[in-house]
Amino acid sequence: MIRSSSAFALATLFLVSGCAGQAAGPPRSWYAAHDGVAPRADRIYVCHAFGCARKTAVSYSGKDLAALRRILSKGRASPAAERKAIADAVAWAERKAGPIVGSDSDVGGFDLQNSGVPGQMDCLDEATNTTSVLLLAADRGYLVHHTVLRPVARGFFLDGRYPHATAVIRSTGGETFAVDSWPEANGIKPVIQPLSVWFAARS
Repeated sequence: MIRSSSAFALATLFLVSGCAGQAAGPPRSWYAAHDGVAPRADRIYVCHAFGCARKTAVSYSGKDLAALRRILSKGRASPAAERKAIADAVAWAERKAGPIVGSDSDVGGFDLQNSGVPGQMDCLDEATNTTSVLLLAADRGYLVHHTVLRPVARGFFLDGRYPHATAVIRSTGGETFAVDSWPEANGIKPVIQPLSVWFAARS
């Protein structure tokens, strides 16, 4: 008989391994599986209204791309610096999209009462949108210390957790990190932390 602590450790190992496996797929494979639209040229398709029920095109002008490049260039010194710059870039992108999508007042965290409201986003929307912004940047060479991976999900009720998804990046050193914009309101920096820490969280 496996002791409870051992069982928990095995379950955690299994879940983290599963999470890493999810992240190993090509990031653009996420879109077809979650009713999203991958970035195209200078345009992303922002998911909103929960579960990507609505998609709004947001174009990036030359001025927008220059701003995004400028924000991310502040992270060239190291992977840690680039993760801070990524947080700034995602927050900036949310503020840019807000007036177009109607997500200016999107609230963070668990918010079922706003399910289906056009300007509100759940974690699937947030994971998709963050990944789109990061892919837009990566395709232009704005990221030097990280690659963009496929979003991952945790929780399936049977383990006592609500399902939750996040965007994911991998550093040149091989570490994977969650870039989770769901806990915060529109335009606030996402939570970036080691993917193993994110995946083990109970909330």
